[in-house]
Amino acid sequence: MKILDSQGRLFGKISILDFGAALVILLVIFGIFFYPGTSGSVAQVGVTTRPVEVDVLVVGLKSRNAKELFKPGEKTNLIIRNQPYGQVTLNKIEFLPRIIPVTQPNGTLKPLPDPTADILFNNNLLLSLEGKGQITENGPVLGNIKIKVGTTVELDGKEYNFNGTVIEVRVK
Repeated sequence: MKILDSQGRLFGKISILDFGAALVILLVIFGIFFYPGTSGSVAQVGVTTRPVEVDVLVVGLKSRNAKELFKPGEKTNLIIRNQPYGQVTLNKIEFLPRIIPVTQPNGTLKPLPDPTADILFNNNLLLSLEGKGQITENGPVLGNIKIKVGTTVELDGKEYNFNGTVIEVRVK
């Protein structure tokens, strides 16, 4: 009996193409279940986790009671580039005065407090947030997302949700 006949069948019973397809399927199943590879992210190999402090500038937050929304030591949810990081601690909350440039009679500009800030419920804040981050050679990483100056972040609490911009990153 021949191994391969004139019609391309093995031992006259099974097509060589069917045999090849079945062999590929078996190898794929073996590869998935018996050789899963390494677990975890490559980015987590050889990095250290340390506290990272991030200063976030919020301009024009519309709120009637902004001073009562935030308390130092509270936890808030941080979202970086639409990716949830988790909870961070509000270390420091600083309300910045709203300033507008006013032209003087001699042609110079003088910064003066905005008289409409209280009427329009506009608030400028500087928030200092602290969380755990991985320190890599390219800088701190919070929740698998690089955190850098200029990154837009979202803060989500029980009574608020707004965006701010990172203006400083410090590794403690």
